[in-house]
Amino acid sequence: MIGIRSTALVMGLCGALAASAGYAQDSPFVGRWHWNRAQSKLPPGEPAPKDVVSEVSRADGTSVAWSVTIVTPDDERHVVTFEADPAGDAQHGSDTTASARMADETLQATFNGPAGRSDTQTCMVSANRKQMTCKGVLSDGQGHSVSYVDVYDRM
Repeated sequence: MIGIRSTALVMGLCGALAASAGYAQDSPFVGRWHWNRAQSKLPPGEPAPKDVVSEVSRADGTSVAWSVTIVTPDDERHVVTFEADPAGDAQHGSDTTASARMADETLQATFNGPAGRSDTQTCMVSANRKQMTCKGVLSDGQGHSVSYVDVYDRM
């Protein structure tokens, strides 16, 4: 089962891609991204996935389609596909939603899960477009929050 943090990891990339639909292929967020374990900082106690890769299959003025592959610490492989309109809204399963907006070269994404849990991320792509850094805050819906940083390398 993929939890809200794993969903956020997936949705972080997906939200970035969905929000970039209006920018077509010129968006720095469009492309294939590989999660950089060494440069990322997970929340305390969070097990690192073995691998995460995201690939965009369509990004035009009417919709965005992409897939994300996650290999969990116990070698389970999850492939999740999404399609969203340019508004940046996406549904993952029955209990998690995501929204995203782009301002200049920054993407802000919010993910809402069950029991008030949420993840808010701000992502930026480096000037050479080879790395994306997403800084986020996870909230458990009961007043507790932790910060993390996910770094992705362009493939």
